[in-house]
Amino acid sequence: MELARAKISQYQIKKIIKHFCVDIEASKAAYLIGINRNTVNRYYNLFRKVIYQQRSKELKQLIKGEVELDESYFGPTWIKGLATKRGRGTHRQPVFGIFERKGKVYTEIVPDCRRDTLRAVILGKIHPNSVIYSDGWRGYDGLVDVGYDRHFRINHKNNEFKKQKQIHINGIESFWSFTKRRLRKFNGVKINFHLHLKESEWRWNKTPDVLEKELWQILKSRK
Repeated sequence: MELARAKISQYQIKKIIKHFCVDIEASKAAYLIGINRNTVNRYYNLFRKVIYQQRSKELKQLIKGEVELDESYFGPTWIKGLATKRGRGTHRQPVFGIFERKGKVYTEIVPDCRRDTLRAVILGKIHPNSVIYSDGWRGYDGLVDVGYDRHFRINHKNNEFKKQKQIHINGIESFWSFTKRRLRKFNGVKINFHLHLKESEWRWNKTPDVLEKELWQILKSRK
C-alpha cells in the first residue's frame, strides 16, 4: 500500500505518520484520527517495512571505533532442557546487539548465543581495528585470537565499571531496556518481531520530531 494510492486524505496520512512517530498504538491512533483501525495498521506495517529496509542498507558497512556487545532475550516462550546464558530450562528468542558509541545500534536475531554464532556476526560486522567492550559471557571468548586485539571485558560482580569509567556496556544495555519497555505496551510482539526490532533501533535516542522528519525522507526516497 503506497501513499500515492491511498484512499484517505493527505491530512489523515500526516496524522497517521505523526501518531506513529510518537509511538501511539494503532487502535488509539485510529480513534484519535477518526478512521478504521485496519487502515492505520496497514500504514504502520508499511512504515515498519520501509524502516527495516532502510536500516538493513545502512548497516552493510563494517562498524569501526568503540563498540559494545551484548545479547538479550525476548518473548514468552519457554523450552525445557535448553541451555542459555540465563540458565537451563529457560529459553526465549535470543538477539545479539552491537552499539557503536556515539553512533547507532545494530541488532540481529540469532538461533543461540554460542561462541561460533556470535563470532560469525562479529566478524561480519565489526572492523578488526575496533575497541570492543563486552561482559564475561563465554560466547565472547577468543576474540583476540581472530584479530580483535583490543577486547575489554566487564565483570559486573566486581564492579569493574566503577574502576574504569570507559569500560562498560551501558549503551547497549540502555537500548535493551528501551526496546523491552516499548514492546510491553504492545503486549509483546508475536509476529513480525524482526520489524519491531529494527523499528526500535531506528527510534532509540531520537525525538518524535526527528523521527517524523526521517520517516518522510524514507518514504519520499521510495517514490
